[in-house]
Amino acid sequence: HLGSVIAYFTSAKFLLYLGHALSTWGDRMWHFAVSVFLVELYGNSLLLTAVYGLVVAGSVLLLGALIGDWVDKNSRLKVAQTSLIVQNSSVILCGVILMIIFLFKTQLLTLYHGWLLTLCYILVITIANIANLASTATAITIQRDWIVVVAGEDRSKLADMNATIRRIDQLTNILAPMAVGQIMTFGSPMIGCGFISGWNLMSMCVEYLLLWKVYQKTPTLARKSAKVEASELKQLNVKKESDMKPAEGVQLIVEKDVTAFEPQQEKEVGCAARIAEPFITFRDGWVAYYNQPVFLAGMGLAFLYMTVLGFDCITTGYAYTQGLSGSVLSLLMGASAVTGIMGTVAFTWLRRKCGLIRTGLISGVAQFACLILCAISVFMPGSPMDLSVSPFADISARLFENEPLPTIASPEPEMIFATGMPNLLNGSIAPANSDPEMSPEPVPLISVSLLFAGVIAARVGLWSFDLTVTQLLQENVIESERGIINGVQNSMNYLLDLLHFIMVILAPNPEAFGLLVLISVSFVAMGHIMYFRFAQKSLGKQLFVCHTPDPKAASDSSPPGNTSTV
Repeated sequence: HLGSVIAYFTSAKFLLYLGHALSTWGDRMWHFAVSVFLVELYGNSLLLTAVYGLVVAGSVLLLGALIGDWVDKNSRLKVAQTSLIVQNSSVILCGVILMIIFLFKTQLLTLYHGWLLTLCYILVITIANIANLASTATAITIQRDWIVVVAGEDRSKLADMNATIRRIDQLTNILAPMAVGQIMTFGSPMIGCGFISGWNLMSMCVEYLLLWKVYQKTPTLARKSAKVEASELKQLNVKKESDMKPAEGVQLIVEKDVTAFEPQQEKEVGCAARIAEPFITFRDGWVAYYNQPVFLAGMGLAFLYMTVLGFDCITTGYAYTQGLSGSVLSLLMGASAVTGIMGTVAFTWLRRKCGLIRTGLISGVAQFACLILCAISVFMPGSPMDLSVSPFADISARLFENEPLPTIASPEPEMIFATGMPNLLNGSIAPANSDPEMSPEPVPLISVSLLFAGVIAARVGLWSFDLTVTQLLQENVIESERGIINGVQNSMNYLLDLLHFIMVILAPNPEAFGLLVLISVSFVAMGHIMYFRFAQKSLGKQLFVCHTPDPKAASDSSPPGNTSTV
């Protein structure tokens, strides 16, 4: 027994989990802290945080395919090590710059009429964005490629590894911001910067070593399929259609070993061709994504990002306007983490019983059924929804009456960090038509209770569905295109996430939040309809026939004509 325990703790699988836990912990601490730092630095205004969010989303949207293409074209170890070093070095540098700003902010304000301070802000946002792009490359290479190779041919092992990775994500999402929040509460923002920089320096060294150990323990990681050129792919498809019998349903993939390539003389490439190359890669990536057999499943997942029904700053801010305290919200966040972990357990069980594609269908139905509670909450007592109030009234009043944009009142430190997230709206939003001399009437909690009951319960279906689509992409995208396809998938996710923020900016008042809830539920429904269409194409008449698949077989996860090589 002791030998098996030691073997597990030294296995490539466990070392991969440990590296991911360290990486995710550092990521979550940084993402939480940088938002708070930017609010703190810019006079308790959300402007810098909003700019940072927009830059991050826009960069991944535009560069996702290029990052994925870079992952595909280089060796696995080089990609993992480069992205790890760039990500952690960027965070360390950002932490140092922020410490300098906190120490010398008064002096920086007077130098060059404050332009030096503005330059520092631009520098922080730029470097933080580079860190996020490197983090995206790390996520693509480890979670979409390394994990598939480490699992080998065993699809059940792959499902278990995916579920474990998500459980680590759920736990770090809650615990890491709370940990760094306590340090910043009892210390100072500057101590918080120093701690995060030090953590990333230590974590980088340990993660580098863990990656090397995993690479050594898994010899197949050293072999990687080469990128198949478009002309070769067309010839291959023509050959497949003419030579292969329809009953075979298996596509031959030409495997080329990157390590066996002979150095070739580079062709002379003109300046214009070099400039055009990124745009061609961007176009080819999106075309390749559209042509994937799992395209509709990927789109279905992306549509779930167009929602206000999650534990982000928007829903939290709305909860404060409805009278929920920080302590209650922290309990709700904990409950959402528990239901998220339940979703990962449900995924592994359902996949064994019903197969992968049917697991996505069941998860989708479960999520949508729970979100119906959110739609009902819009019409219950206590809901502030008022369609007679224009959703654009708040913006138009400021634009045409030249009212200044409100800054957010400085919250109490313990309120910022008690829940692991800033209570930015505490004390700054009063109920509509409230008189400061009169105590406001308590808002009935039935509406907001139903809303959060639906959001929390839906996490079971959401995370199970997310794992289903993740594994479909892992199993059904050829090895040489995993990077670029997952890069485009990330871009799609960010695009829909960006649209949801734009939707909130256009209709920011609480009276319009009910409308945003209904729009969100509609987008979730559209996403699951896309997935249903994918499942219908893949399984045909066998769609509703549940069976127990062979755990090591592809089960129902490979659509007809699939080009899977695991």
